Amino acid sequence: MKVHLSFDVEVWCNGWSSLDEHFPAAYERYVYGRSKAGDYALPKTLEILRRHGLTGVFFVEPLFSARFGRAYLRGITDLLLAAGQDVQLHLHPEWTDEIRPALLDDVSRKRQHLIAYGLDEQRRLIEFGKGEVEWAIERPVTAFRAGSYACNADTYAALAQVGIAADSSYNEVAEVSGAGMAAAGSGPFLAGPVAVFPVTVFQDGLGRLRPAQVGACGFGELRNALLDAQRAGQSHFVIVSHNFEMLRPGRSDPDGFVVRRFEALCAFLSSRPDLFDVSAYPTRLDVSPPTRRPAVGPLQTAVRYVEQALRRAG
Repeated sequence: MKVHLSFDVEVWCNGWSSLDEHFPAAYERYVYGRSKAGDYALPKTLEILRRHGLTGVFFVEPLFSARFGRAYLRGITDLLLAAGQDVQLHLHPEWTDEIRPALLDDVSRKRQHLIAYGLDEQRRLIEFGKGEVEWAIERPVTAFRAGSYACNADTYAALAQVGIAADSSYNEVAEVSGAGMAAAGSGPFLAGPVAVFPVTVFQDGLGRLRPAQVGACGFGELRNALLDAQRAGQSHFVIVSHNFEMLRPGRSDPDGFVVRRFEALCAFLSSRPDLFDVSAYPTRLDVSPPTRRPAVGPLQTAVRYVEQALRRAG
């Protein structure tokens, strides 16, 4: 089973007022996460991946750098490429109205999600973002993930128009994902010529649907969901994380629970090459849909609840 260990890489200034004042500190936190314990944003993520011999897919958001300068984007991509990681395109159109000269005709208001834009607008935004990332990495962009998983039929038409062959935006439990599209579940599917690899969603020990996200699932849940998906004959398993998930909310010091969880996940994946091929997204889709949704037991979910309580208490 192919496992796609994916990361959304983005920078936020905790609000839209005083951007120039807040950006330098925000960039330092989101990219490096420097603290007395070490650099627990991208540097620690890359260190753990290197130690376990794994390659992740880093979806990098470039629109922030159209506001502050390409050098900031290049700083991120150089860090990732030097570590031998795969770099692809992420897009948060919340930045669109902050950019001058304007990318679109209508930038009079902030539109948070890509699905708030028409087909031509989506195409123009994706094409611009693709060009920025390709400038930074000096190679073609082949895969895409929309910010907040916000995608619709126009998104896939736009991706086809700009020549991006693979997508990992669809998340069946995200309200803004797949808007107006027939439910597709969490198995790979084709949207026109675009191969779509949804974020994997499993059934937790309480019977609830949960996306496979490092910051939102216990290690036991991720491990057992991976094993169950492999037993069920699933061809692809998509795990999501972010550049800031190993940091405590609003701070730069590490969240020990998430650090240990990510370390354990990487150790597990690297220990089972007979079961899991941790790799980049292919640009072609020739697989059968999964026979059933992966599920985990109540014990693993209970452990997550305990961890969450301890994290809040700390």
